[in-house]
Amino acid sequence: MIQGGTSTQAKSRQGRKIKMGMIGGSLEAFIGAVHRRGAQLDGEIELVCGAFSSSAQKSKETGEALYLDPARVYESYEEMILKEKELPEGERMDFVTIVTPNHLHFPAAKMALENGFHVVSDKPATLNLPEAKELKKIIEKSGLIYALTHNYTAYPMIKEAKALVDAGELGEIRKVIVEYPQGWLIDLVEATGQKQATWRTDPERCGAAGAIGDIGTHAENLVEYITGLEIDELCADLTIFVEGRKLDDDGNILIHYSNGARGVLHCSQICNGEENDLNIRIYGSKAGLVWHQMDPNTMILKSRDGGSRNIRTAVGQLSDAANAHCRQPAGHPEGYVETFANIYRNFAFALRARWEGKPQNPLYDFPGIDEGIKGMAFISNVVKSAQDNKNKWIKFEI
Repeated sequence: MIQGGTSTQAKSRQGRKIKMGMIGGSLEAFIGAVHRRGAQLDGEIELVCGAFSSSAQKSKETGEALYLDPARVYESYEEMILKEKELPEGERMDFVTIVTPNHLHFPAAKMALENGFHVVSDKPATLNLPEAKELKKIIEKSGLIYALTHNYTAYPMIKEAKALVDAGELGEIRKVIVEYPQGWLIDLVEATGQKQATWRTDPERCGAAGAIGDIGTHAENLVEYITGLEIDELCADLTIFVEGRKLDDDGNILIHYSNGARGVLHCSQICNGEENDLNIRIYGSKAGLVWHQMDPNTMILKSRDGGSRNIRTAVGQLSDAANAHCRQPAGHPEGYVETFANIYRNFAFALRARWEGKPQNPLYDFPGIDEGIKGMAFISNVVKSAQDNKNKWIKFEI
């Protein structure tokens, strides 16, 4: 574990922002801009350098648009890591954030960690499960901090849902239904050159699964974060509805959890008219709860007598965890960018605590490599079940 550092290092860290380098995230990329906004929202972090594209010209144009020093806009992430490492403490980047297509997550994170830089990565952690397991070993050997942006767990109402479950307000969890329908891949848009569709439907860059890997992992992670339930076995059905597509665009999974609870997970990118309707219903022996990402400020708590109570962000008595992640006054919607901001802020708090030799405050949690491994294991097991026409129910293995 890396300690707080020398007195010279400590002095160079006082009274300044944490310095971020970005890998990927050019002007034409969707998620890069989201990460930049989220990272800089609290004033804890500043972007100081980047290798924004495999195209040197696009990287240069992105750096110019972001008003970066041209000398710190690099042609590759390898060049960025090695040259930033040569800069003095307090001037060089403190961590990298990785917002590339999936196949580059592992090699970029590996090189950054091995050269002394902390890492924030967009999900999934890696292209496949073996890479995720290897990455954990690298993280542990480095002693550095690694965060994974499973951002939906950073909504205040999700923190509140977890607090209610942990406090036993729902009783024993018996049933979980989680859905993530989208409609943006209803046609073969990847054939038009649309950037997001092109790499997200390409097995070489995306991995073994399409919709399951892209949004199904978000749904699975949401269940695990709120309930703490672990998958015992599952039965999966994956479909490619759009002719010419290489990866699944629709998935339906039955799940048995280790405590005996039953689950249904549905995700799809061919549901006409749907935007990003991630939603979850959890039913226990005492009560149930319902939450929709497209109405993020509201969670409904349902009782056995037919009554229900709306729990609202910034209204009434919420848990400390929920309050710590509220950003808006009552009646003002908590947003998607703010979920990324919560993760980056919590990461920044953890890094500053590390520099000061203090323990990390558990109230400001964030996903890490363990969640990354479980996400890759989920993909692996789902694909295995879907491809086996004789033994559809399989034991969940990591």
